[in-house]
Amino acid sequence: MNGRVALVTGAARGIGAAVVDRLAADGWRVVAVDVCEDLPGVSYPLARRGELAALAQAWPGSVVDMAADVRDPEAMARAVELARREFGGLDAAVAAAAVMAGGAPLWETPRDEWDTLFDVGVRGVFHLARAAVPELLARPQPRAGRFVAVASVAAHRGLWHLAGYNAVKHAVVGLVRGLACDLRGTRVTATAVSPGSTRTRMLRATADLYGLVDPSDFARQQLNERLLEPEEVAAAVAWLCGPHSSAVTGTVVHADGGFTV
Repeated sequence: MNGRVALVTGAARGIGAAVVDRLAADGWRVVAVDVCEDLPGVSYPLARRGELAALAQAWPGSVVDMAADVRDPEAMARAVELARREFGGLDAAVAAAAVMAGGAPLWETPRDEWDTLFDVGVRGVFHLARAAVPELLARPQPRAGRFVAVASVAAHRGLWHLAGYNAVKHAVVGLVRGLACDLRGTRVTATAVSPGSTRTRMLRATADLYGLVDPSDFARQQLNERLLEPEEVAAAVAWLCGPHSSAVTGTVVHADGGFTV
């Protein structure tokens, strides 16, 4: 896999950071992107610039970092240009940027919360695809491009007081299925990974919305009876980015510990 290039959004921490680490360890060169600032409608602090920089510093020569907002299509175009300039092109794009918000019935959801959920979680995936897919297609045949979006068990099961998040993750899966159809015959695939409850800052934020002291309480819903680690989800994403996933497109890999059985 040496020589292949990926762009990962939501890269400063959590599943996104684990994806960057896994790909870099596998010999990929990676552009790691994160907004590195707080957003309206989100009640918990998001990653900071230092976290993103530290990730890149752990992989000198293999990972470059860029503070960029997935809500901004021009920023995503600049991130793709960075991949082209630094590493010569792009072979995979991973849309891991997302935020958690909720805690009230749908009809009481504030407008800024709803807008940020969709602007990051859906439009952000669209903006990345719009910028990255032409670069994936620019690779000469036989190309093996990959577009992977991080969805959620929320795409497949209703969650109490998280209807906006449910809607966002359903939209991500629909976007991936449509994109895969548009990529028919190109040797570029589009897939999603739906994690279960994973030990991240976002899960801590979800626990806070439910008034839970210990996020491990969410593990009761999973057949493995434990929280997933970000590295476990990253392994599924990295596999989808690799050569052995060539038969998989337009579908979802459920890396959820049995949540949706």
